[in-house]
Amino acid sequence: MEPLPDFATLSDDELKKLIEQLEHEENEISYRRRLLQGRVDILRAERNARLKRSVEGGTAELADVGKLADILSAKGARPAKEEA
Repeated sequence: MEPLPDFATLSDDELKKLIEQLEHEENEISYRRRLLQGRVDILRAERNARLKRSVEGGTAELADVGKLADILSAKGARPAKEEA
């Protein structure tokens, strides 16, 4: 991570541009985090389904793929781009 610049040397426009750049980077990181969290949720749901089947002595069916996809799609929507 880069150190913050000397604020006294920045014009108002440069400060605004720097804020916008960092907000964009923050949004990208947040989007990536949500995608990863969705994948973790899918894996946990599969693990829980397997544990449940193991305890109940059920068959080795896979977890409901549609339900897992819903979990991911609900968390994976890209944030709307902000208008400048």
